[in-house]
Amino acid sequence: MDGIIDRIKLRTHLCADGLIRTLRSRFERIPEPSRQQPQIPLADALMSGFAVHSLKCPSLLDFDRHRNEGNLCRLFLIDRVPSDSQMRDILDELDPEELRPAFTDIFRHLQRGGAIRRFQFLKTYYLVALDGTQYFESDKIHCPSCLVKIHQNGKVSYSHQMLGAAIVHPDLREVIPLCPEPIVKQDGTVKNDCERNAAKRMLPKLRRDHPHLEIVIIEDGLASNAPHIRDLQDNRFHYILGAKPGDHAYLFEEIERRKQTGQAEAVSRSDPKTGRLQVCWMALDVPLNESNLDLRVNFFDYAEIDMTSGEYIKHFSWVTDLPLDKRNVWEMARGGRARWKIENETFNTLKNQGYHYEHNFGHGNKNLSVVIALLMMLAFLVDQAQQLCCRLFQATWKKFGSKRSLWESMRGRFEVFELCSMQQLFESLLYGFARAPPPIKYPSGTRPVPAAIDSS
Repeated sequence: MDGIIDRIKLRTHLCADGLIRTLRSRFERIPEPSRQQPQIPLADALMSGFAVHSLKCPSLLDFDRHRNEGNLCRLFLIDRVPSDSQMRDILDELDPEELRPAFTDIFRHLQRGGAIRRFQFLKTYYLVALDGTQYFESDKIHCPSCLVKIHQNGKVSYSHQMLGAAIVHPDLREVIPLCPEPIVKQDGTVKNDCERNAAKRMLPKLRRDHPHLEIVIIEDGLASNAPHIRDLQDNRFHYILGAKPGDHAYLFEEIERRKQTGQAEAVSRSDPKTGRLQVCWMALDVPLNESNLDLRVNFFDYAEIDMTSGEYIKHFSWVTDLPLDKRNVWEMARGGRARWKIENETFNTLKNQGYHYEHNFGHGNKNLSVVIALLMMLAFLVDQAQQLCCRLFQATWKKFGSKRSLWESMRGRFEVFELCSMQQLFESLLYGFARAPPPIKYPSGTRPVPAAIDSS
């Protein structure tokens, strides 16, 4: 085994074992919910919940049926492994906010390891994409914090949603998920929560978590309204927000007027690969809308035009508080379009690459659904950190070709073999292992009969 360890040198805090130690250390600092002499410590329940998503188990019942308790204790640093029902009962009592520091702990390791620098945008900024997503829906199961929707046919459905946040970059497949904000009915209210209110709660928390990071928030057109922009300004965030003519009639009328009077500037270039003309328009210091003339923004758009027909192939528009000029407008447009990465590289990955994002792992009566969703996001963060920084993970993923295939093989090895570390698990997947007959546990008092061997 020593020779295998030396083949790929691991980074202490940015490999699977190091990241798991970080989480265990953080979970041990979370106070126990009000339970008398708990049989299962909260830290063990949290690490078990994290293990469910780290191993990509399709359900808690599957985790309970096929668990290898020795491997769970050794690889995930668990002293006592709870049953699926015990795990649900314990995690239901936990305030989800207690998990927020776990996201920043891993972020600090990425920052100290230099991985964050790869996400720099325009030299000093970092793009943080925000978007809402639903992860639970049922017409039967619900709790006091569920969002309630009454359909036209009278049917009632219940759901949980979250406002996700991730550091993205136009050139990178990887993202760095930050702690999401649950969109749930708040205590003492009868009205549904909404993405707008979740953003008001998230922004000050995000600034407290990252007080010195030069963050540019990127969002879709629903976010380019005066109250939200003022919230961004109050929390010292820059922004690139989508803008659509149907939602910003006054703004686009002003842009058209400036184009006619020469107060808007255009830059263009041709793309020989696609045969399209690319055009960007810029207009500086424009009022956002007629009701907020004092709120001034910089406007820019990006269009791809078929040079043969003159038809628009793509057309996007944004407002921003960042300076605009001919030198940076193309990169600004790439930054605005990177907002899609929270959908494509985050939510779609969770839904389609083995994380079972929309499966109901447990709903509970208080916080279980939210806590389980946050533990899934932490597992995704650990995987993204390895994808960025761990050569052993990168090589193993490349060998298997897809993450689904990698997760299935991981689970198979985890269930069958006695392992001492996540490093050993990944090395067995990458390098293979010495094959031997399985050691069979015969019933006591019986003697095994040697199998006939064909020597021909």
